[in-house]
Amino acid sequence: MDTLRDALSTAYGAASVQLYLVDYGLTVLQRVDSAVGSADARSLSLHNSPEGRAFGSQEPREQQVRHGDAVDHHLPVTVRGERLGILTVRLPGDRSTPDTVAELTGVAELLGHAILVAERDTDLYQRARRTTRLTLAAEMQWGLLPARACTAPEYAIGAQLEPAYAIYGDNFDWAADADELTLAVTNGMGEGIHAALLTNLAVNALRNARRAGIGIADQAALADQALYEQHRGVSHVSTLLLRFELATGHVEAVDAGSPHLWRRRGRTVERMDLEPQLPLGMFEESDYKAQTFQVLPGDRLLLVSDGVYAAVSPQGEAFGDRALARAISATNLLPAAMVPRAVLGELAAHRDAESTDDALVLCLDWFGRQNGAGS
Repeated sequence: MDTLRDALSTAYGAASVQLYLVDYGLTVLQRVDSAVGSADARSLSLHNSPEGRAFGSQEPREQQVRHGDAVDHHLPVTVRGERLGILTVRLPGDRSTPDTVAELTGVAELLGHAILVAERDTDLYQRARRTTRLTLAAEMQWGLLPARACTAPEYAIGAQLEPAYAIYGDNFDWAADADELTLAVTNGMGEGIHAALLTNLAVNALRNARRAGIGIADQAALADQALYEQHRGVSHVSTLLLRFELATGHVEAVDAGSPHLWRRRGRTVERMDLEPQLPLGMFEESDYKAQTFQVLPGDRLLLVSDGVYAAVSPQGEAFGDRALARAISATNLLPAAMVPRAVLGELAAHRDAESTDDALVLCLDWFGRQNGAGS
């Protein structure tokens, strides 16, 4: 940030340059202070601040500075759909031209890429994202994640975990190449470190099998063997695996446990009934089979953990009975990256206030491939 401040001051006459990163709970923007190596005390609401509105809209916003002609430009810091935060640059009024804003928007995008590279060697940005300390289990789970969002010509993905600072068993993963996209949602049984360790083993076993180039049924089988060899059936992991052919929308699925799949097609919201199979690691040498279905352009898929659909209200009604379908319909106009947090907000209003179960929502919007073009 010090290098960036110097460069923008020299090139554009910037009076100040500030970076705000969104926290793990997707509730506030935390100002990064490189001098102390963490976020400072000044956090901003995602909903009631100009910076938060720029984050939500993913469009640059201007704010006139009081008692002067300077203008603050709030610019989204986003990498392939992953919304990291906001870069705020204060410029003299006569330098705040559309061309300058366009150039600064490009700078904010480059900054996002630089942050992701820098995170390999520093904890600065990881520390800046937290409003409170993560539990050890949560630290392990967040460290496993690919990102919280991703976009490509054929799809857009958004996902979120709650409680963000104390998650233990739920996790999501994805990987794509020129021809296919693989999604995985996992939930290790138990609580705390035990659940996090189970999920860690399952996710890495699935990745190891996936990177060997084998199909999702065999990925599940190999992860199943790894878990059984370690725990002999005493502990297991629920998993939902999906593999998408980007050119056709053909999907293979392995439903090995508790995560559920919902689809919104047009105005119809329904749970997709997949063939249930054994959770990973429950028995020795379980046999897994992939079933198939088709996604169409405009489809929205939601993968949810049992902490979502099975959560009950004080009156005893499960969220998955009616409220989940209503929440999916109510978020119809939101982009995929914002849907999980909105659904989890509906969940929080529905369930018993004393519930502490993990909750995971992953949203996939399917656009399809246009004219056979590659990704």
